[in-house]
Amino acid sequence: MAKSDITGKRKLLAQNVSHSNIKTKRWQHINIQTRRLWVPELKRFVTLSLTTRDIRTIDKVGLLAYCKRYGVAL
Repeated sequence: MAKSDITGKRKLLAQNVSHSNIKTKRWQHINIQTRRLWVPELKRFVTLSLTTRDIRTIDKVGLLAYCKRYGVAL
């Protein structure tokens, strides 16, 4: 299943709405990428399934700080 290892985000149920306002169910899939990230504090690589938003935030604040924000231990 497509799910972020840190935030736990997964696909959402949404609706297609036609011109005549008929609604049909559909899935909104998230953009999951598998990344191998270096953690200097642990001196090792960690492989995670992350959303693209997770990857951008990790680049900004760091992996351990981002995991601490969500209460996840590596």
